[in-house]
Amino acid sequence: MPHEFQFALILIGIMGFALFVRPIEKSWITLPIFFAGLGFGLGPAGLGIINLEIDDSTIHTVVEITLILTLFLDASKIRLRNLKTHYGLPARMLLIGMPLTIALGTILIILLSPDLPWAMALLTAAILTPTDAALAQPILADKDVPMRLSEAINVESGLNDGMALPVVVFAALLMANEASSSSINLTPIAIGQFVGAQVVFGPLAGIVIGYLGAKLLDLATHHKFTQPIYEGIFFLSVGLAAFFGAETIGGNGFIAAFVAGLTFGNVKMTRHKFITEFLEGESTFLSILTFMIFGAVLAPIGLAHANWTTLLIAIGFLTLVRMLPIAISLIGEKLHLYERFILGWFGPKGLASILFALFVAEQYELPFVDEMLACTVLTVGLSILAHGLSAKPLAHHFEKTMQKVKKP
Repeated sequence: MPHEFQFALILIGIMGFALFVRPIEKSWITLPIFFAGLGFGLGPAGLGIINLEIDDSTIHTVVEITLILTLFLDASKIRLRNLKTHYGLPARMLLIGMPLTIALGTILIILLSPDLPWAMALLTAAILTPTDAALAQPILADKDVPMRLSEAINVESGLNDGMALPVVVFAALLMANEASSSSINLTPIAIGQFVGAQVVFGPLAGIVIGYLGAKLLDLATHHKFTQPIYEGIFFLSVGLAAFFGAETIGGNGFIAAFVAGLTFGNVKMTRHKFITEFLEGESTFLSILTFMIFGAVLAPIGLAHANWTTLLIAIGFLTLVRMLPIAISLIGEKLHLYERFILGWFGPKGLASILFALFVAEQYELPFVDEMLACTVLTVGLSILAHGLSAKPLAHHFEKTMQKVKKP
């Protein structure tokens, strides 16, 4: 079936959701549930109308652009000055909880799949570690949930995908070298030099382009050289420029996009309301496309290779692997048990895990990639359902539960 017709159906689904978003939001159906389900229903596992392949050039383009802009947009929302004073919780969750999650996840995968190379276990753990705050919107928006909790979930989600990316790239390179699937036989020194260049030149390009972009936009706004509609175009162009600039000098473009967003958001002095509005719409549209691709392309492949081991790994990442490291990272904080549970439970897996899995599957010819995709599909699929269905009830009962907890 022509790609044009397939994308026309996808757009019709997006239009329908947009027209009835208020009634849908009042139900148990979340955006990820709706579009992942729609993609699955239209894909080869359902009606077979959408038949895109994982190595399709269209999929590659959509995933690459989505990953670039998602990293850039998420990072641009973070204010570093606030991390020093108000964001102690997310700092603990990111600096202590996240490394522990990757380590514990790697150990769990090796224990459940002893035949799997440790590099592939590390790669899978890094892919499944980032969280997606979009799946916890009812918690974030509920007025009864303290701002410090919603901010912690939001900030963690905004930063952990960029922090996980170097680990994903490093583990993928190690696995490619171990499997000799790379066109060049990489030695440990060569891998170190390559990763070093990626980690140095990527952030360098991001800092320079993000800084210059912010200063130029502030200058143009101050002298009234630009118009609001072009601010959003300029903003997104900075993210893409950081990616291609880093790739040109041998750095990692995705890391550059993340660092550029972080720099841009913290250097920019003028408040540009249009950018915020523009970025929210673009981010939502890209999320929709990603969840559609997940349902139509990734889910059938993952489910075809799923087994009890991959299911146990998925359940482990949503429970023990997520909640134990977060509990450890919060030791010493004055939080009630229920608040600790909320922070531990709401580490939903979504956009970043999908994009990383698609990126690795398309970019590297790795053995055991089907098992990695199966773990990703089951983890994200269960997360979409579990976190999507539990967010509203837990938010609704937060105040009542906390009152019970506070009673002597």
